[in-house]
Amino acid sequence: MITFNVPPYAPKAMEYIQECVTNQKICGDGSYTKKCNEWIEKKTGTAKCLLTTSCTHATELAALLLPRIQPGDEVIMPAFTFVSTADAFVLRGAVPVFVDIRPDTMNLDEKLIEAAVTERTRAIVPVHYAGVACEMDTIMEIADRHRLAVIEDAAQGIMSTYKGRALGTIGNFGCFSFHETKNYSMGEGGALLIRDEKDVEEAEIIREKGTNRSKYYRGQIDKYTWINYGSSYLPSDMNAAYLYAQLEIAEEINDARLAAWNRYYENLRPLAESGKIELPVVPEGCVHNGHMFYIKTQGLEERTALIDYLKTNEILAVFHYIPLHTAPAGRKFGRFHGEDRYTTKESERLLRLPMYYGLEPGQVDYICEMVRKFYC
Repeated sequence: MITFNVPPYAPKAMEYIQECVTNQKICGDGSYTKKCNEWIEKKTGTAKCLLTTSCTHATELAALLLPRIQPGDEVIMPAFTFVSTADAFVLRGAVPVFVDIRPDTMNLDEKLIEAAVTERTRAIVPVHYAGVACEMDTIMEIADRHRLAVIEDAAQGIMSTYKGRALGTIGNFGCFSFHETKNYSMGEGGALLIRDEKDVEEAEIIREKGTNRSKYYRGQIDKYTWINYGSSYLPSDMNAAYLYAQLEIAEEINDARLAAWNRYYENLRPLAESGKIELPVVPEGCVHNGHMFYIKTQGLEERTALIDYLKTNEILAVFHYIPLHTAPAGRKFGRFHGEDRYTTKESERLLRLPMYYGLEPGQVDYICEMVRKFYC
């Protein structure tokens, strides 16, 4: 069976984890946490990176850093996303306002955002689906004009760029995921990217259970105390050690994923040209990271049949998000602005093919052969 995902692993991971154990430093903010933070800061150019226990917690931390968000306030986002995008703001009493997506990239349609802005709107949360950037220039211009914050859900976006800028560094805050399904993994984990230096100290306090312990560890104060509300968003240094081993070979992993992505694309191009499927679109100015390779079928029934056909041929292919506005919690806590022209329709057509570091060229060829046989 060719499985859908295999968590990434780098050979030095166990050596680094053993080092944490030997040094008796396995809690948060140890040497490997700091190495990961520094690597991400250098790679992306963000003012500050704080490793977290998940991308969910990174998004919650970003929401807590926006004091203007109060119960009843509104946050604009797509409905085609994971629940954490909305949960972070629902926990603060805010209302997710779902806006339709673009059918080409599956990203938030930037042309529909401004019509959804009200006097209660406080933030925009673009989701960079499959590591392909949203149209950030337009989104930032709207945000600046209406004095709104922008939190980039870049869970799938590490190593991707928009017009030369790393995803997660364009808005006020950016959120990465290091879940086992992502390009780089620590099992469960994430990171908050902070664009402006003025937000760093408050972020450190909230991340450290509301205390100024980070300053204490740096020797800036002689004792630490409770300063503000907060929670425990620090991952174990052993998790960070597992991740850091991958970051050391980040380019190798990225190149391998892009090679698999490109091989899929070229193999399946004839099916797309004949109108039987659609392939992913990467707009000009966007550099993606090979996070995902998906195709679009003609509809839900065809997609279900293709999934079953691939499974009988030892290939695990899967669909993705159920649009949030159609879920019980989405109807309870949020609302959809405007017409759902594409969100539901396109989500029912999308099928993700196996993609992971270590996927062999012969496996990609076999998967494509089976897709072709289904249609031919």
